[in-house]
Amino acid sequence: MHIKVVLLTIVGFLFLGMAAIGLLLPIWPTTPFVLVSVACFSSTPRIKAGIMKIPFFREHVENYENRTGLSKKTTKISLIWLWSMLALSMELTRDIKIAAILSIIGAAVTIHILLMSRAKV
Repeated sequence: MHIKVVLLTIVGFLFLGMAAIGLLLPIWPTTPFVLVSVACFSSTPRIKAGIMKIPFFREHVENYENRTGLSKKTTKISLIWLWSMLALSMELTRDIKIAAILSIIGAAVTIHILLMSRAKV
């Protein structure tokens, strides 16, 4: 195996791990990390095929490649998860400044998700 392939594979797994964090952390971007990861795995088709078997990651890649946007189900789940975790964070901190910052972040991420959900022509 060439050193370039090994390095790309390592970087691919690092970005895939960062994308996985987005499953739990609502303000963490997922799609860019998935796309970079899959691009890194282009030199190792077996790993890329394995990643594409995971429905969550496959949906992000296919939506990007086909420019179809996010499904309504994914959009709904994403927004519910985002605001649930933000509300929990606000409740746990009970700090008005943090609540304000989280609300601004939540609004920005909501706009981003809604824009991603629309199909691109």
